[in-house]
Amino acid sequence: MAKQFKLTVEKRDLKGTKDLRQLRQDMKIPGVYYSYDGNNILFQISHNEIKNAIQSGANIFSVNVGGKEQNVVFKSVQYHPVTEQIIHIDLYGVDMTKPISIKIPIVYVGTPSGVSTEGGVLVTTLNELEISCLPSDIPENIEVDITNVSLGENIQAGDVDLGEKFKLITMEDSALMSVTHVVEEAPVVEETEGADDESGDSGSDTETSDDQSSDDSSEGAES
Repeated sequence: MAKQFKLTVEKRDLKGTKDLRQLRQDMKIPGVYYSYDGNNILFQISHNEIKNAIQSGANIFSVNVGGKEQNVVFKSVQYHPVTEQIIHIDLYGVDMTKPISIKIPIVYVGTPSGVSTEGGVLVTTLNELEISCLPSDIPENIEVDITNVSLGENIQAGDVDLGEKFKLITMEDSALMSVTHVVEEAPVVEETEGADDESGDSGSDTETSDDQSSDDSSEGAES
């Protein structure tokens, strides 16, 4: 059963750039509520409210939008590129009787045998799976047991047993994780003195080059 959390949002009429900047200065986050029946509403919500919602671990949120209680999911969240604070949020209204597509975090369980006994390295490619299910069935995460994965093997999305409640949306041949050989770095070869002295002229050439560089620098400075 999906966790639910009640969100307190306020309807907003302001939508210009100046208005949105002022909202954020007032520690409010602008957003858009997208209804499954096409009734979209602009809203604003406090930073603390969003923080509490995220910490709740809920997947479904109950909000009062347009005078009606609605069940919603986070459709998208935009973050500031520098401060990483939330600057915009979209909520999508859901019909609790109809399946929705949603991305769920993957939790990898165990240590692959290819790592523990064969000296391989674990490489994770995906950290979430997209599935379709009823809103009330949204899981907190999807556990994937990787204990029996040997060196050179992987687990693909289609290998995960989701049961009858969930339908896989991620492509079945998408690799979730793999165990690969350790890549050894090529040794760094250090140059030794006299390595380029076979012709006996390299020292002279170097000095000429250095002098020329010095002259070039002087010309640049004088000009």
